[in-house]
Amino acid sequence: MMLFCQCGGCPGMATAYKPKNILITGAAGFIASHVCNRLIRNYPDYKIVVLDKLDYCSNPKNLNLSKSSPNFKFIRGDILSADLVNFIILTENIDTIMHFAAQTHVDNSFGNSIKFTENNILGTHVLLEACKTTHQVKRFIHVSTDEVYGETDENALVGNHEASQLLPTNPYSATKAGAEMLVMAYGRSYGLPVITTRGNNVYGPNQFPEKLIPKFILLAMRGQPLPIHGDGSNVRSYLYCEDVAEAFETILHKGEVGHVYNIGTKKERRVIDVARDICQLFSLKPDTQIKFVTNRPFNDQRYFLDDRKLKDLGWHERTSWNEGLKKTMEWYISNPEWWGDVSGALVPHPRMLMVSGIGTGKEFDGHNIRNSGSPTDNSNLGRSTTVPAPKNKDSLIGNGFEPSKESKFSISSS
Repeated sequence: MMLFCQCGGCPGMATAYKPKNILITGAAGFIASHVCNRLIRNYPDYKIVVLDKLDYCSNPKNLNLSKSSPNFKFIRGDILSADLVNFIILTENIDTIMHFAAQTHVDNSFGNSIKFTENNILGTHVLLEACKTTHQVKRFIHVSTDEVYGETDENALVGNHEASQLLPTNPYSATKAGAEMLVMAYGRSYGLPVITTRGNNVYGPNQFPEKLIPKFILLAMRGQPLPIHGDGSNVRSYLYCEDVAEAFETILHKGEVGHVYNIGTKKERRVIDVARDICQLFSLKPDTQIKFVTNRPFNDQRYFLDDRKLKDLGWHERTSWNEGLKKTMEWYISNPEWWGDVSGALVPHPRMLMVSGIGTGKEFDGHNIRNSGSPTDNSNLGRSTTVPAPKNKDSLIGNGFEPSKESKFSISSS
């Protein structure tokens, strides 16, 4: 029987895990791109396969550091496609999945919650079914959020631990909690080797500016007001992206199957203090630059995590707030056009429909080839390849794939 331990006190007993072929979903997004780039840099003997549909908040340029590596392959496609997911797992001999792909912005979830259910719950379900069917995945790392715990008491001295009750308060966190339940159920019912992470807020280079810190930085660069929901007293904990990438590297190699790991920091900040710090970086006056706007329908006051379990694996936060914020500011100043027109994301209450056009037309760098060569043929390294979709499950599990006339999926290897 598989162990499902969510407590914070069990000593690590598992031997170090060494993957061979890793599938990272959503790796053209923010956090996953930093994880992908780190693994490519540190482990040239691992093959890293990326699956991303290039939604509005993802960008192929986030993977520029990896695309020339011989152990990197990019596939443009949707995790909702069961045929594609099964095809990748089988043909790429995937033994490890790191599942980052998700809709993540709370404001968007209030305006388009059904899309969050589709991506976060159904997408996760498709991946789990593929793992159950193919019988070859030895680690399934599911990336969740601190928001599944709901609001932490303002006076709490100890943060939520991995066995704390899940009490989500918005559509986004509800879908992430729902996905977690599926992950746990597949671990228990089918023995899938699952691990779940729940993380605090992350910031740093490459983050789409619908999130607080990059939004405030871009607005400050333009001399525009920084909109704060409510009175700005809400407390959040922020981790720099490279520290979080290191946390996932640690969990990949040392995390125990059936366990949950919080990725957190004790260094909390009120939203208004974040805005003031950014104003200071740009020599702006907070009293005139900060603008208070209508609050969210529900805005959790505080998220506070107990991260002892992850620290027991040897991870610790390295980047100070001042250092990380300065690095982030410098990156956005140096890359002002990274995301193109993001005006729809910089409004006080962005909605997905306002920013959904940003990702249109994105392509991963490479030459397009239609129905040419084998999907796994290394002669196509550095190019983009069309992969025919199997007609049904039987043809998928069997030997043959019938080519289609239309381009279904795009693969680029380096």
